[in-house]
Amino acid sequence: MGKRVLCCGTFDCLHPGHQSFLEQAAALGTDLFVVVARDDNVLRIKGRPPTQSEDERLAAISRQPGVDDVRLGYVGNDLLRVVRDISPDVIALGYDQVPPAALSESFPHCEIVVMEPHYPEEFKSSLARGDASGNAGGDGQATRGTPAPSDASSAVPPGAT
Repeated sequence: MGKRVLCCGTFDCLHPGHQSFLEQAAALGTDLFVVVARDDNVLRIKGRPPTQSEDERLAAISRQPGVDDVRLGYVGNDLLRVVRDISPDVIALGYDQVPPAALSESFPHCEIVVMEPHYPEEFKSSLARGDASGNAGGDGQATRGTPAPSDASSAVPPGAT
């Protein structure tokens, strides 16, 4: 059996930063599972709808090389349900994703790795939308192989960004 890697995100207006994230995640194992955030969850958590529909974002990710399984997350507050379904060995987080504290406690067997940013000043969905903040959390300083913080207070879990 291969090494399962899970990454999650909104993947709105797919750009080279997303592609780098997927490539880095794929390199961590043999099977890459990608969960695309549901429109309702994005609206609830980020306070705005994504630019593209969940079906458009799902289709864009399904065309990416190295992705073995792509699916929509579940609607609702249990954002870790899909993690239980996939049962990954590794969870890859984007440099600006902050996991909920329950992630590491709920999946102690999982290695949680933060990917390196890919020119975030140039390739970030919020920049494409013209958002002033440009950051959904995190400090942008994480590097590949950096364990994710387990005591994060942010409510931006995998599958929600």
